[in-house]
Amino acid sequence: MAHPQAPLIVSLPSGEGLEEAVGGIADVEFVAWDLEGPPPRERIDVVVPPYWGGARRLAELAGVETRLVQWQSIGYDGVAEALPSGVQLANAATVHETSTAELALALALAAQRGIPGFVRDGDQRRWQLRSFPSLADRRVLLVGYGGVGKAIEARLTGFEARLTRLARTARTDRNLAGEEVEIRGLDRLHAALAEAEVAILAVPLTDDTRGLMDAAALAALPDGALLVNVARGPVVDTDALVSELNAGRLRAALDVTEPEPLPAGHPLWNCPNLLITPHVGGDSSAMLPRMAALIRRQIGHLRAGEAPENLVLGG
Repeated sequence: MAHPQAPLIVSLPSGEGLEEAVGGIADVEFVAWDLEGPPPRERIDVVVPPYWGGARRLAELAGVETRLVQWQSIGYDGVAEALPSGVQLANAATVHETSTAELALALALAAQRGIPGFVRDGDQRRWQLRSFPSLADRRVLLVGYGGVGKAIEARLTGFEARLTRLARTARTDRNLAGEEVEIRGLDRLHAALAEAEVAILAVPLTDDTRGLMDAAALAALPDGALLVNVARGPVVDTDALVSELNAGRLRAALDVTEPEPLPAGHPLWNCPNLLITPHVGGDSSAMLPRMAALIRRQIGHLRAGEAPENLVLGG
């Protein structure tokens, strides 16, 4: 006589709408846990930490029998140090690429076409005609060619920009349209920056990319170039960027900063030619249903005895 399979136990953070979005699944028990305080079970097959502040809470997993931690971000910098030994962690690839790419394009377009200044003019009921550079025909450098980088490229296609791609290693790859494209290595960063009118950062934060855009890299950009950062704040040397912006030589549009959140008195706030959004790249209406779909797929993989998707640690 076959014995019934024990239900999978999945913990979800409270207040984020994930349980409703995932929906009921037969033989799966959902429990609420924000990784604060005692765990609700000694065994939790899939742990989904809160979207914000999850890394500092991962120590709470010590002593919990866990098969998979499903992270809610693509980036997982700082997680390896906090994750208990032997625990598998998957990132949220497939969830945030589209929204982050949308914001990268929105920041680039807004900065290029002077939208922040026009908004301020509108607040003053002031009609002031000014001309700004297009995105069309600009030399755009895309630094990073993972899921986010490819999604940015796909959205740039219709803007008739001239695109150069850089990643950790030089290679040929296929874009989202299935076309074979050339990716240069980061060893050519300064030469590529010198040719760029718009540089978009979409690299993960690693030992190799921390401080990638230092004073020398920023100095390599031509006068008037625009730097867009949707990667991580520490990829850019903040003090060096402040100096370039205050000198009026460069422009920037940042969804991420170092430090973060950016304190009210930080010098970045007073820099000219700067547009800041508060790390909202992946946080759109697309996130919840895509995150729920990923959790459902991971449950299916575990039930089938398959490896989870997107394993980045402990696999």
